Amino acid sequence: MIVRFGYVAMSTVIKDCSPSKTMTMTSFKKLDDREAALRRLENIARMNLHNTLRLMKHNIASDIFVYRLTSKLIPLATHPDLQDWNPFIALAEEFAEVGQFVKKHGMRVSFHPDHFTVLSTPRPEVLVSSVRDLQHHTDMLDAMGLPAMAKNNIHIGGAYGDKPVAAKRFEEHFRELPAAMQARITLENDDKTFTAPETLSVCQNVGLPMVLDIHHQWVNNEGELPWELWPDIQQTWQSELAQKDVPSGVLLPPKIHVSSPRSPSDPRSHADGVEPAPLVAFLKRIAADTPAVDVMIEAKHKDGALFGLMEAMKELADAGNGISLLNGASVNIEP
Repeated sequence: MIVRFGYVAMSTVIKDCSPSKTMTMTSFKKLDDREAALRRLENIARMNLHNTLRLMKHNIASDIFVYRLTSKLIPLATHPDLQDWNPFIALAEEFAEVGQFVKKHGMRVSFHPDHFTVLSTPRPEVLVSSVRDLQHHTDMLDAMGLPAMAKNNIHIGGAYGDKPVAAKRFEEHFRELPAAMQARITLENDDKTFTAPETLSVCQNVGLPMVLDIHHQWVNNEGELPWELWPDIQQTWQSELAQKDVPSGVLLPPKIHVSSPRSPSDPRSHADGVEPAPLVAFLKRIAADTPAVDVMIEAKHKDGALFGLMEAMKELADAGNGISLLNGASVNIEP
């Protein structure tokens, strides 16, 4: 089984390369000239996209082909007071350049809209805001010229006192989304509300691919073992939505998230790095029936955590544990 590792947004190795520089609405309103303020926002976004391209060049030099883009590329893009602003015209060249690099190198990129994007909400105004945020993320991927295999990963959302009803509400709201937006979405189990089996059920009902977060599953489960769910989770990646725009004869590999608990007293928070043993145990359990899987590392040290994990993988490979290194960020796992 081929396993590719990726990381989230920021680098702890490349200095002065933040793709998430921003401006607060308070600072924006202090500027008397609104047009000049909008140009300033566009310039910040331009720098964020420039730094994103720098990070991607760093990634390719390190054999990292899986990467999560920051949602903060364009400051204040979805603020209600700026709905008349279209930044994509001014930033068309920069977005296109990032997208061209992604396509040239065959990278797998994604977004993860924040926890305020909830389709299970019973409140109309929250739903409107959530759909607006999903549309913004879809617009960014479209501006990069990327096909639907570049996804937006979200959670189901809150339970609002009745989890089954909330799950059904998610399904109803999802079905009302534009088809282009639906094709961009993956769904992940969370660490407090919707377990992996519950998330899987929703995915099966609406045809969405499921991203299994094995840390979330460990702290929020129904007694199941993660590899027991894997055959059904893997099947969700065969759906029409999962494989939309994927070249003929090629399957987009399933994706999982991995992180380690910060401490026994704070098991939900993420540690700086990744403890390899639980991850390897899971990967070995699924290796026999899984040709390939992509692993997003959600550790505090970002790419530094990835490089640390690869050092651990090298030690395991040297010890003859059925692991072989393929390059700087990929391994082969034998069952």
